[in-house]
Amino acid sequence: MIDTHCHVYEEEMSNYKDIIEECKKQDISMIVNAVDINSSKEIINMSKEYKNVYAAVGLNYDTIDSVTQEDLIKLEYLIKNEKIVAIGEIGLDYYWTKDNKDKQIEYFKAQLELSKKYDLPVIIHARESVQDVYDIIKESGINKGSMHCYSGSIEMAREFIKLGFKIGIDGPITYKNNKKGVEVVKNIDLKDMLLETDSPYLSPEPNRGKQNSPLNLKYIAEKIAEIKGIHVEEVIDVTTRNAKELYNIWIKN
Repeated sequence: MIDTHCHVYEEEMSNYKDIIEECKKQDISMIVNAVDINSSKEIINMSKEYKNVYAAVGLNYDTIDSVTQEDLIKLEYLIKNEKIVAIGEIGLDYYWTKDNKDKQIEYFKAQLELSKKYDLPVIIHARESVQDVYDIIKESGINKGSMHCYSGSIEMAREFIKLGFKIGIDGPITYKNNKKGVEVVKNIDLKDMLLETDSPYLSPEPNRGKQNSPLNLKYIAEKIAEIKGIHVEEVIDVTTRNAKELYNIWIKN
């Protein structure tokens, strides 16, 4: 299995090395997503040390207030490392604040341009900003990436899929009242899905409330299988192939 979005590094998880080693034993790979320059550097170093770790580098909404043009220059330099498979986590978040909306959009667009320049997929965060994210991506012409922890409507999911994007399915799909998520999983094709955990956050049932890790991917896969009425092995096989194709992982081992 491949966890296509997690934050398994020292700043987020003191036991990250133990988790990576256990994932290696269980044949679980992971794309570790950065949020700023420091985490991007850390993840690149991890990807060199661990065969089952791949890096996504980027400047996300949460750090954007302190971001400068110099950070974009540094990011472009980091992108040239060989185990970089995506630019992420990037995007827009209007849930926490709209005060810096213009700056969020400015640096989101700038990073989309880097993804085009280096032919890398993007990993997108969109919280209460789905329409703006969609409009910006469509205008950019980018046609490969994933919608991380997708929580929008089935109608918008289909629009992102038309643009060439995959839909990231995370732990909340296992929560009892997540009717919107179930509707999305039920009505889109398995070939358009990716498995994610967003570790150390969003632990699925039965581990909700505890530290999340890629070791919990199986619970997400099992829930998707239950919703779609198929075998869990099919979910794992297809989503793993989706991840390998999107992120070109097989040539980077």
